[in-house]
Amino acid sequence: MSTPSVPANLTGTYTIDPAHTRIGFVARHAMVTKVRGSFDEFEGSGYFDAKSPGNSKIKLVIKAASIDTRNADRDAHLRSNDFFDMDAYPEITFTSTKVEQTGEVLYRVTGDITIKGVTRSVAVDFEYTGAAVDPYGNQRIGFEGSTSINRKDWGVNWNAALEAGGVLVSENVTLEFEVSAIRTAESS
Repeated sequence: MSTPSVPANLTGTYTIDPAHTRIGFVARHAMVTKVRGSFDEFEGSGYFDAKSPGNSKIKLVIKAASIDTRNADRDAHLRSNDFFDMDAYPEITFTSTKVEQTGEVLYRVTGDITIKGVTRSVAVDFEYTGAAVDPYGNQRIGFEGSTSINRKDWGVNWNAALEAGGVLVSENVTLEFEVSAIRTAESS
């Protein structure tokens, strides 16, 4: 399978399609396995400039309470003050500050992520995965990316020591993005 190149005619303003996008995370549990989860409610939009990626930008707002790890008790614990304190901080936000092309279909998006009222800069490496016009006439574009962060940098500190050594929840968490976005009518 050949790597898709990015056609210049994809430049425009896009809205993330939440029905076809996954914003997830992976953390190590009890030092032996990985727990995967996602956020089910979010919205985002941005401008993608295929010719001059430095002009591109994105804004993402995640409803923190929409966290889903397929375990109701764990999700309730994650919503509590031990982790995200979602009553006080209902949203997680990401606003890009820089977009650079790092390969033919590779991009590094640097931006500010705010979790629990703490804002820090992160860089996410994305790969352009393709574009298509869907059956409804919408121009779609896809990107996949990930980055690793230390949750303690945002004050998400809770943990428990294990009897055999180590901790219950890893400090390092991988954030995963599988994005399908639709070009807005005014960009067409």
